[in-house]
Amino acid sequence: MDPELLERITARRAELDELEEQLAKQSAEVRAERNELAVAERVLERVSEQLANERASVTPAPGQVGGRAVTLIPHRTSGVEESTLPPDYQRILAAVRQAAGPVMARQVGDALGIDVSVRAKLEPLRGRLVRLVDRGWLRKLPDGRFTTCLRPGTPAPGVVGCGRNRGAPGGRWNCVTRSKERADDTCPLGYQCRLPLSTSTVKYLADLLRRHLKAIRSRWRILPPGRITVIVLAVPRHDQRLADVAGASNVSESTVRRWRDELIALLAAQAPRLDRALKKVAKQGGEVVLIDGTLIPTRRRTGKADRQDSSGKYRHHGLHFLAVTDEKGRLIWISAARPGRTHDITAARHDHILAHLRAAGLGALADLGFRGLDNDVRDPVIVTGFTATRAHKLTPGQKTANRVLATGRAPVEHGFAHLKNWRTLTKLRTDPARATHLLRSLLVLTNLEVNR
Repeated sequence: MDPELLERITARRAELDELEEQLAKQSAEVRAERNELAVAERVLERVSEQLANERASVTPAPGQVGGRAVTLIPHRTSGVEESTLPPDYQRILAAVRQAAGPVMARQVGDALGIDVSVRAKLEPLRGRLVRLVDRGWLRKLPDGRFTTCLRPGTPAPGVVGCGRNRGAPGGRWNCVTRSKERADDTCPLGYQCRLPLSTSTVKYLADLLRRHLKAIRSRWRILPPGRITVIVLAVPRHDQRLADVAGASNVSESTVRRWRDELIALLAAQAPRLDRALKKVAKQGGEVVLIDGTLIPTRRRTGKADRQDSSGKYRHHGLHFLAVTDEKGRLIWISAARPGRTHDITAARHDHILAHLRAAGLGALADLGFRGLDNDVRDPVIVTGFTATRAHKLTPGQKTANRVLATGRAPVEHGFAHLKNWRTLTKLRTDPARATHLLRSLLVLTNLEVNR
């Protein structure tokens, strides 16, 4: 027999024996893993069944998971009472409730008579407290302490809505805001403020928003138009922060900002133009209008804009605008907002007020800030008072004329007073580029309130 061939057969037999051992070992590992998967599958099925029973039933029932008894704690709902909890959990709730304030797990253990110095006894208690937090029976504070919760359906402090105050005269409206300040360990506190606007104003703005939503084919908003209107009106009326109003209505701050900008743009589009407003006054039989300028205080700006907004007359920063009223002081037109250093006569020239007055056939009463705007001595359109100099003192007749003019110009200050009832004009915090739209929207709202 060939020795070389015999050696090859022996080597091949050894390789096959080694391969057989490897396959046997892999087969044993596969069988073991299959058995483990089968056990895991059975455990998963039992856990799923217990979770389904826990959600379906409000009464606690002992379940078996992997051969171990587990007590199921029901979620806290309006129809579930504390008596459905196991006795151990009822004692834990009673201990937390009897405490003067939020408590740590060690304090609960001391109240229950548990030796909290032993970690093996404290950690199971902490697990029960966390389980009660997950089910809605307790509330865990950021510092790790536990406290009780309100009953289901009771609004939490600081989360209240807006609604109509039926007891207020004239159909007034209520608006709610929320403060982010914390009192000790309580929830954010909320307070309620009154929105002194008529029902007709709120209804007008709500109808305006409904027509706009229909025009743009907006099919859904998180709140109805009437509720959106009340929320937005609270911002300029009480100078509320957007975050406070948004938190009180359970919406985001960016959503309230979009609503505000949207409604301001809709109202600003309803503001009258100067030529049409003057022609309307002339058509109603008016002969003169009142014109004056004022400053809205603003925050200081950075860069070159800071110098532009500085008013030397009022000694602070702001935005300048002109207003025209009728003889009774009712606002009929507001100019664009300009930097605070703008003079009254400069703003009047930019808006071509003199030309519009001549076209409408009206005169105007103004203060000394408009002196020099109308140089027509024979047929003046804008009437201003007399001013005294070092070389020329006012005569008694000129002083009398100034007093008569001041009496005739007094109603224009009433118009400014009505406009500045909107507290957002106390110190404007919005972007100056949006100030013109804001002023003209407030003009429309002021006329709705005053002229109703």
